[in-house]
Amino acid sequence: MMVRPASSAAGSAAEPGETHRSLFGGILDWMLVPLLLLWPLSIAVTYVVAKSIANEPFDRALEDKLNVIAQQVKQQDDRVTTRLNGPARDILHADNIDNLYYQILDANGALVEGEAELPAPKGDDTPAPWAVQFRYDFVRNVEVRIAYVYIDLFKTRPETQFNSDTKLALVQLGETLDKRSQLANQIIKGVIVPQFIILPIALILVWFALSRGLQPLAELQQRINERRSDDLSPIDSGHVPEEILPLVGSLNDMLDRLSHNIRTQKRFIADAAHQMKTPLAGMRMQSELALRQQEQEEIHKSLEQLAKSSSSATRLVNQLLALARAENPQQETVTMQRIDLGELARETVQDWIPMSFNHRIDLGFESPEQAVFVQGDRVMLRELLNNLIDNALNYTPAGGHATVRVCMDAIRQRAMLEVEDTGPGIAANEHVHIFDRFYRILGSNVEGSGLGLAIVREIAQQHAAEIEILDNPHCVGHKLPGCLMRISLSLANDNHETEQDEA
Repeated sequence: MMVRPASSAAGSAAEPGETHRSLFGGILDWMLVPLLLLWPLSIAVTYVVAKSIANEPFDRALEDKLNVIAQQVKQQDDRVTTRLNGPARDILHADNIDNLYYQILDANGALVEGEAELPAPKGDDTPAPWAVQFRYDFVRNVEVRIAYVYIDLFKTRPETQFNSDTKLALVQLGETLDKRSQLANQIIKGVIVPQFIILPIALILVWFALSRGLQPLAELQQRINERRSDDLSPIDSGHVPEEILPLVGSLNDMLDRLSHNIRTQKRFIADAAHQMKTPLAGMRMQSELALRQQEQEEIHKSLEQLAKSSSSATRLVNQLLALARAENPQQETVTMQRIDLGELARETVQDWIPMSFNHRIDLGFESPEQAVFVQGDRVMLRELLNNLIDNALNYTPAGGHATVRVCMDAIRQRAMLEVEDTGPGIAANEHVHIFDRFYRILGSNVEGSGLGLAIVREIAQQHAAEIEILDNPHCVGHKLPGCLMRISLSLANDNHETEQDEA
């Protein structure tokens, strides 16, 4: 038997035009796709964080400038005035006059000094005096960041509570977002530019890591491809990664089963060839003898022997075929169905009645009190019973009895198929060997191939049945102990339902 390499066998099993997914490509996709999807998200998060970082120092600077302006606002003769000196005005014009807008309103909302177009705060709640607040607004369609504070001109320190009659002046200082955006963009560039360098390096490292990680698979494939076609020894798992160990274990189990099947087939073929030599040699010898004979009577005797050898060879071939079917059942030929075991046994016994007359043996059948149904293959179970009856008739001496019995074990809830005879029985030390193929009990001097009970065992295993070998209880006190072969099968579901209904 030739065993092709794994890669060749896998390729031949593929349908034409069928594509196979790459394990390397699949892992690479699952690693790179999330990475490429998260990269834009990381840029967006970085931009938000950068804007927050950029806002903090600018807000502090804006607050400091607002406090400087607020400290220059005074109340004189019932009107609000400012004393913005040179340094204070220099603060407002330190960068660019277009970047800052300031406004001072008295308690009545009249403009004291600054930019008239700077919008007033929205909302009805007025914050506590001297508490600096921030907001975003628009001046001349340009977004600005505004810091504002309400000041009590008669008090110089913040208070958390104030009277509703208190007259508060408003001081606002707005700043465009150009410098903030520039700083945020600089932060983004500082973060993103290195990523453009790091990302290709990361891709190369991932590629290299995957190649190295999948190298044991390539080595395992190479070791398998280098094997001889007849090498079914286990695959060495010493250098196999832990994740691949279950796969290697399954392959070794499959190789072990395949090796066992091949050994079984070789032994079967060798045994069959050995067993076939005897009847074939006898047929050849008798045919040559018949050709040399001149007398009609001698020719007739040779032809009788030739027919007998031909019958033995035919029976051997039929049993070999039955054993082959039993050992290698195909799904299309084995049909499990609900079977009336008593009816099947009655039909089988009727077929053997002529043979029992020839052997001068009383072949009987004991039917069950009620129908006993099992789940099984009718052809296989009939073959099992044929071999048990044949075995009983061959080993029972002339004038003896053989009985086929079907009953139900109510305690174990099993169907019982029994075949008993009044022959020499089977010694306890032979129970282990009688189911081996071509095994014959020494001194039996009974014609046969030694395959009958091997076929019985294989069919019983397919039906999850149990086999018991006992002495015939009806032969107590007789010269021969007899034999009772008992096959125990599971009942079909309908049997359990019927018994519960009757109960």
